[in-house]
Amino acid sequence: MASISLKTFVGLRQSSSDTYNSGHVFPVKRLPAQPASRGLRIVAGKFSPKVTGRNLRVAVVGGGPAGGSAAETLAKGGIETFLIERKLDNCKPCGGAIPLCMVGEFDLPLDIIDRRVTKMKMISPSNVAVDIGQTLKPHEYIGMVRREVLDSYLRERACASGATVINGLFLKMDAPKGATAPYVLHYTGYDSKTGGVGERRTLEVDAVIGADGANSRVAKFIGAGDYDYAIAFQERIKIPDDKMVYYENLAEMYVGDDVSPDFYGWVFPKCDHVAVGTGTVTHKSDIKKFQLATRLRAKEKILGGKIIRVEAHPIPEHPRPRRLAGRVALVGDAAGYVTKCSGEGIYFAAKSGRMCAEAIVEGSENGKRMVDEGDLRKYLEKWDKTYWPTYKVLDVLQKVFYRSNPAREAFVEMCADEYVQKMTFDSYLYKKVVPGNPLEDLKLAVNTIGSLVRANALRREMDKISV
Repeated sequence: MASISLKTFVGLRQSSSDTYNSGHVFPVKRLPAQPASRGLRIVAGKFSPKVTGRNLRVAVVGGGPAGGSAAETLAKGGIETFLIERKLDNCKPCGGAIPLCMVGEFDLPLDIIDRRVTKMKMISPSNVAVDIGQTLKPHEYIGMVRREVLDSYLRERACASGATVINGLFLKMDAPKGATAPYVLHYTGYDSKTGGVGERRTLEVDAVIGADGANSRVAKFIGAGDYDYAIAFQERIKIPDDKMVYYENLAEMYVGDDVSPDFYGWVFPKCDHVAVGTGTVTHKSDIKKFQLATRLRAKEKILGGKIIRVEAHPIPEHPRPRRLAGRVALVGDAAGYVTKCSGEGIYFAAKSGRMCAEAIVEGSENGKRMVDEGDLRKYLEKWDKTYWPTYKVLDVLQKVFYRSNPAREAFVEMCADEYVQKMTFDSYLYKKVVPGNPLEDLKLAVNTIGSLVRANALRREMDKISV
């Protein structure tokens, strides 16, 4: 087998009845009170200056899972919090899968989860289907959500916790003129007075969390650098009720050069429709061709369906070279926290938003003191230490198994193994790289080598045919 070059992740260190307003107060629907922040330990430096006459002010730019989670944590922690989001009905093209641990960690109500997936089919380039999910316990499942529902819920909860949610488009910000001087954010605010045109406004804050996605303007402000990105394309398709029964608790993943040269195609169930999509980094101009191929692979199961929404969006492929500068930090897609191989980002977005906010709450003594770059850097150190192994493992898997159709056939073959399924689901559902059984790991290594040898032999035979 040819050697595979493993590029180190850039920016990751191994060691380490309006609900919203635009600066105006509207009546809001209050959600039930949430528990106080989870026992944050106060570690502010004794020489950090106190904030006088008010509490620390922080702006969160972007209202997705990262921004909503950050804003809620800040507000609960005594921080004067402003959450800026332009598209309050945003429907990001996203498979919408969330791990079981997220439901508990973020206290998500079950009624925002459209489907509880307990079965998956992994389908190879030659249409060999492997059933996955036989190792799940009765209470375990993968949650399927619609982003517009999840994002709205998290923003409402942040608002109920005391955050000011601004319907606005972030434009730029001015750097502070001193160590404790404010950042000045410029944005276009939208409300009943301004209508669709909007009004230019400014906001002064002590710190900023950039949660504004792959095309982050906050990232540009701090010179965070570029990264490779994938284009995700998704169609929501309303299929006949009798066909929807098939997808009641089942999701499908298709691999092959036809659906994507470096990713996978998917059919994920939602409340009353399915989401059919694919993505690619290397062949972005062909994304519609790959989407058509994904639909064709699932043709019989979605026959008679009607496309009700088409969505496309960039997805980062690795963390940005810089994720922090001064009192500005990046989280979620803005930081590049989407995993290779699986393309998962919702949990990591929400988790990074919460971790960054916790660092600010702790460093400011619940909003009483100014924070500096050292306080925010604690979030990055904790993040890298906790999740660096997960990102590296999935990077290796993508390099090994997504590089050719024969390799994908080997990957699907491996997925039939019960031990592989258990390790995969345990790692996914609980977001930990699960230690394996040494004997089973040895068997798995032998089987993997065997699968790859067969894959390479198949590739050579295919090459002869093509010649």
